[in-house]
Amino acid sequence: MLAEVGYVADRALSTVVFLALKLGRPLLLEGEAGVGKTEIAKALSAALERRLIRLQCYEGLDAASAVYEWNFPAQMVAIRTAEAVGTEDREALTEELFSSRFLIERPLLQAMRPQPGGAPVLLIDELDRTDEPFEAFLLEALSDFQVTIPELGTIKAETPPIVILTSNRTREIHDALKRRCLYHWVDYPDFERELQILRARAPEAQEELSRQVVAFIQTLRTEDLFKKPGVAETIDWAKALVALDVVALSPQVISDTLGTILKYQDDIARIQGSEAQRLLDEAKRKLEPA
Repeated sequence: MLAEVGYVADRALSTVVFLALKLGRPLLLEGEAGVGKTEIAKALSAALERRLIRLQCYEGLDAASAVYEWNFPAQMVAIRTAEAVGTEDREALTEELFSSRFLIERPLLQAMRPQPGGAPVLLIDELDRTDEPFEAFLLEALSDFQVTIPELGTIKAETPPIVILTSNRTREIHDALKRRCLYHWVDYPDFERELQILRARAPEAQEELSRQVVAFIQTLRTEDLFKKPGVAETIDWAKALVALDVVALSPQVISDTLGTILKYQDDIARIQGSEAQRLLDEAKRKLEPA
């Protein structure tokens, strides 16, 4: 199913995704940036034809921002209008102001609502960027698939969403949250699987160039870099080389396009020149028949 929408998964990943769907459990995916964690949620959304709802995590994210907000400007307009027409029923006005009409639904609340085509895919992306209080709040949402709004009460999902959480492991996720999820570590793929991914995501690249790109990236990952290139960088680099009409790698081409695969100047400076030649020679040796 994942392959049909262009996602190449190994057996272990396919199994844990199947179990998450079958058992209705959230799935926590950890791994380095750029290995395809977020893409799994997108692939599931496309394959199942379900809506994808994404909560992008960041430092300082709180429950209110993730669940709902009140539309204060619209509430103020309603108050001014009520004053202008002389409405005296303050209790009715208060009930109106804190009704669904003035409610701005954020991702977690949206995921609890019925959606056309079935329960949505809820992606909680880069959970490790948030803090522990937000994790504690998620326990209710992921245990009972419900959220509480003081003015409206508890809203429970009729059909639980398909929940995918991702983490780049910049910090440890609390055990209480992990226990509520199935877990999988998404590692860098081996040569053959990365080549399959590149064929699926950048089919315009010629076969020999694709093989050289994957071999070079795999060799580059063995170096002591500040940030190793992920699969996303492999795909970007192949597309960049195609745009430049490159048919084979050379030290000059590598030096000219290093900014596509490496994002830190210290890493780029280290791989320039003779080092690029050495890594290319090593990559080509890996491609030679045994």
